Amino acid sequence: MLKIKHTVVALFAAFSLDAVAQDYPNKPIKLVVPFAPGGVTDTSARIIAEALSKRLGQTVIVENQAGASGNIGTTRVAQSAPDGYTLLLGFDGTMAINPHVFAKTGFDGQKDFAPITKIGDATLILVAHPSVPAKDLPALIAYSKTVPGGLSYGTSGNGGTPHLAGEMLKQRSGAALTHIPYKGGGQALQDVLGGQIPLVYTAIAGALPMVKAGRVNAIAVSSAKRDAALPNVPTMKESGYPEMVVDSWVALLAPAKTPTAIVEHLQRETAAALTQPDVRERLLGLGINPVGNSAEDFASQWRADLAKYEAVVKAARIKAE
Repeated sequence: MLKIKHTVVALFAAFSLDAVAQDYPNKPIKLVVPFAPGGVTDTSARIIAEALSKRLGQTVIVENQAGASGNIGTTRVAQSAPDGYTLLLGFDGTMAINPHVFAKTGFDGQKDFAPITKIGDATLILVAHPSVPAKDLPALIAYSKTVPGGLSYGTSGNGGTPHLAGEMLKQRSGAALTHIPYKGGGQALQDVLGGQIPLVYTAIAGALPMVKAGRVNAIAVSSAKRDAALPNVPTMKESGYPEMVVDSWVALLAPAKTPTAIVEHLQRETAAALTQPDVRERLLGLGINPVGNSAEDFASQWRADLAKYEAVVKAARIKAE
């Protein structure tokens, strides 16, 4: 009798979840961006929100909740009801790096979230002031070892993905590099243009106009493949450092325990939106290469990035400021 009762309860629960998923969505959805308006993460969220609104038949509203390098807004979503009506625009810096550089983030990404899909990858690039004599990565690494104190490289801030990428390059190549954190990649790039620092590691979108104008030299990108925007710039992998594959990603996540049917529905619709020419064009304009993979594939990369960055952070002894 007890076994029959448990079976009935399980069937009722499964039926209830299926009914919820079939009715989803029946009201507006909140997409929380854990950063201030105006940045690449925020802009990419608005592109996805607009596309999903059309596909889902309900408004997807972007809400910005900045603070603590993304931890505050991310924690809010982690604590939200797992009903598919509060989603997170996840960023690799928050989801794969912050857990290692902050003593407390307020969330446990692997336990508190259900991965939906990776929206896309932002290619990172290392560029140099024209006065730097090295024009490719092997030459730059060799040259750095001849400079007293090494070469300074600017990034968007301490503990960000470009910072971790620079530390990985140091650890894997023995390059003599010194990190200079800025309040944004744009400020770091301006100081390279002005000759205050020799290098900047940044997202390709910001550096692209300066590279094309010949105002800075592109040394290499750290993506797995060459970026279509700069097809003549080699990858670090091609340049002799096969482990130097680092992109900055944005992704869609839901609170843990969100019904699987809802997660799968959101994955399908987001992936479909990412195939639309206008959506792809707008994301590519931000320097984001659209992906739209399965939840399982995204989760696998997320786990791998957590492990990769943990090793880099420990070796470099990086802590949040």
